[in-house]
Amino acid sequence: MTIEDAVDRLIAGQARGAVHLCNAYTLSLASRDPSLVAQLNRGSLNVADGKPVVWIARHLGYKHMTRRVYGPELMERSLSSGIVSGTRHYLYGSTPAVLASLSTEIQRRWPEALVVGAESPSFGGMSESDIESAAQRFETAEADLVWVGLGTPKQDVIAAQLAQKSDLTFVAIGAAFDFIAGTKRQAPRMMREHGLEWLFRLASEPRRLWKRYLLGNAIFLFAVVRSGSWNQPGSTVNK
Repeated sequence: MTIEDAVDRLIAGQARGAVHLCNAYTLSLASRDPSLVAQLNRGSLNVADGKPVVWIARHLGYKHMTRRVYGPELMERSLSSGIVSGTRHYLYGSTPAVLASLSTEIQRRWPEALVVGAESPSFGGMSESDIESAAQRFETAEADLVWVGLGTPKQDVIAAQLAQKSDLTFVAIGAAFDFIAGTKRQAPRMMREHGLEWLFRLASEPRRLWKRYLLGNAIFLFAVVRSGSWNQPGSTVNK
């Protein structure tokens, strides 16, 4: 799945359900959590958001995977491409301050994009009634794409639960809200293209992210080796 393919599917309404952007951290969590595996497997679309995932996929035989599907870029392209089709976007997640900055930035860069709602849910857990109420609000707003920015793995879980209550498209988008809003700095393009974004983010927020990148990446690599696929390049494609 290239980023162009992913944008086309989102805009055309061909990915209704939960869309997950899987990086090494997501998959490291899934390697130890069968319930998260089940939620990812029920998703309408799973894309590789992370250079290590792309590198390993190419080793396993997916030679067309030359680039990752980067969350902020996916959202930016969808906002742009959705103008012609009249795609209706709903922003769900982060904090009120970030959402305000994000809404302002979207209005500045894509003034014709249709943003039909924005809300910051509670940082606590969400009951089934909370999920049902949220899904109803999205449908009342006649949203097409709901961008869910709640952090991994919460956003993947919530997107999956929302998809069971509605046939809209819910995209678990990660830190895209902060990056597009400008409330957090993105790694320089050169670092992103060479798989070093994790180092930039770790240096920017070491106390919050050290477990995610140091332990998470190690667990991801161990899970790949343990699966046995690494020693049989190309075998996955033929299954």
